Amino acid sequence: MLDVVRRPLRLLFVDGNTRAQRESHAAGYGAQPAEAYAAEVAAIEPGVVTDICLPADAGANLPDGAGLQSYDGIILTGSALHIYELEPAVTRQIELMRAIYASGTPCFGSCWGIQMGAVAAGGTVTRNPRGREVGFARRITVNEAGRSHPLLAGRPAAFDAPAIHLDTVVLPPGDTTILASNAYSDVQAAEIRHEGGVFWGVQYHPEFPLRQVASILGRMVPILVEEGFRRDEAAAETWLAELRALDADRSRQDLAWAHALDAEVLDDARRVTELRNFLNHRVKPQASARGRG
Repeated sequence: MLDVVRRPLRLLFVDGNTRAQRESHAAGYGAQPAEAYAAEVAAIEPGVVTDICLPADAGANLPDGAGLQSYDGIILTGSALHIYELEPAVTRQIELMRAIYASGTPCFGSCWGIQMGAVAAGGTVTRNPRGREVGFARRITVNEAGRSHPLLAGRPAAFDAPAIHLDTVVLPPGDTTILASNAYSDVQAAEIRHEGGVFWGVQYHPEFPLRQVASILGRMVPILVEEGFRRDEAAAETWLAELRALDADRSRQDLAWAHALDAEVLDDARRVTELRNFLNHRVKPQASARGRG
């Protein structure tokens, strides 16, 4: 019997940032958001083939329905935009997300991604009345639906995760199953069904290693001080330097304890749990069912 030749998975990464925002991120981190995200996924699934879509850019070549269906999965990045500011860079992305739902292609999104998944299906996102969540989402608590949902398989009952966001889903779409919440956001993880499509999303960033958290927050030091997250610029820089040091040496128990971080953040395999679950439970089975695996 001949062995079946399996082709690599083909994924589309939708970068939600404008050109200026992408270039700013790359200047500090060495890669644009979708590039960094794709690298994290490639570490989970070696050999994966990735394309990047830039819908915030005017004149961007966006895939149509058939183009979207040609992918095994679609992943949405975070963004520095605000979805309630309905400029063209935002509305193009909402329309693309609606097309993704209609295509039936498995889709996952982080932060801006879950906000996009919610708004495109009829939900509401606003500035979080509880304030900005900075650095890490603390004590994300898995509810009864989440305990049996494959998106969160392997996560403990409560955990922390990298997170940086001001906005949040305040009114989920009609066919939404909330899977996890915390004190800042009622929707930290969810499944949304709309127009025949299924979206899995999280408000936090499982794709962010500590060095990427520190890179982003390094551009936000004045905000960190103004909003009271750190007393002054020196205190903010010390915090970020310690995060970089902990990223470089995960055995620094003194720093892990000082920042209350455990293996759910510090162990790279555990940090990306949701990404692995999306690939294993949504992308690969559907690719196989379509005769593409």
